[in-house]
Amino acid sequence: MLAELSAADLAVVVVTGCSIVAVVVLLFVLQRVLVTLRQVRATLDEVNVTALPLVSDLAQGLAEANEELARVDRLVGSAESISATVDATSKLAYRALAAPVIKTVAMGSGASRAAKRMRRG
Repeated sequence: MLAELSAADLAVVVVTGCSIVAVVVLLFVLQRVLVTLRQVRATLDEVNVTALPLVSDLAQGLAEANEELARVDRLVGSAESISATVDATSKLAYRALAAPVIKTVAMGSGASRAAKRMRRG
């Protein structure tokens, strides 16, 4: 019987055997890919369940931070306004009181000198 196989028949048998082995290997690989895809899908579902609330919390935290930042900005603006008012007031007080204080000190100093001279003299 083996003697009756021609080279073409032998080639067909070898190709058929290789094809069967290739199909079995491909089916095994495909099965492993499907298992891996199911694991990836399960992992992504877990990530979605975990991440969506976190993203929501993050958005809420960001909104709260923006509100606080706006409040701090208003406070800084108020502090700058108060600082400018105090600065202007202190300059005005300096201008208003500097000359009379200097004159009063000068007068006190002159009176002191005059009193010393009168006592000596």
